[in-house]
Amino acid sequence: MTSQTRERCQTRSTLYSPEKIVKRIKPTKKTGLQSRERLRQSFHPKKVRILFVGESPPASGRFFYQADSGLYRAIREAFVKAFPNLREADFLKSFRRLGCYLLDLCARPVDRLHPKVRRKACRAGEPRLAKSLQALRPEIVIVVIRSIARNVKRAERKANWSGRHVELPYPGRWIRHRTAFVRQLVPILRQSFPSQSDKVHVSH
Repeated sequence: MTSQTRERCQTRSTLYSPEKIVKRIKPTKKTGLQSRERLRQSFHPKKVRILFVGESPPASGRFFYQADSGLYRAIREAFVKAFPNLREADFLKSFRRLGCYLLDLCARPVDRLHPKVRRKACRAGEPRLAKSLQALRPEIVIVVIRSIARNVKRAERKANWSGRHVELPYPGRWIRHRTAFVRQLVPILRQSFPSQSDKVHVSH
């Protein structure tokens, strides 16, 4: 094998490494949803202290546990503001270590559905969320989009859950909503994880 041939083979192996091939494959809706749920499960804490509840995985394919959604960025911003020592950490691992978990009311994307169909899908997701609440028994439930607050409250009652319930404005396209989301979440985090706050003060 000539040096030029070896160089071409090395270039091809670099271009088509398993990691890059995985990224280039566009999953179907079904496999995409399944892989996202497996990814979510991989970050399941041993004990859930704070359960964040979203409406559904985005239809865009972005996902909190892929670290590529607006919700991910807003939640991470709040945690880093509350605990600056997390800035350089692997955030999703830190999120799990602190006992935080994010579930969706609906298993399938609903953000591009007709409003009536969307509301029906959210109502249909309540029993599934109630089962999760019964199993996880979190100390705090944080609803990250107020439009599903009633659905979450009904699921809480069905699960006979009576912890702290918090509703936040969805940190979507408007900067003021993201600012309000972060501002309201930061004190909750500091109250919930005082030992993490102590680490921040010691490091400074």
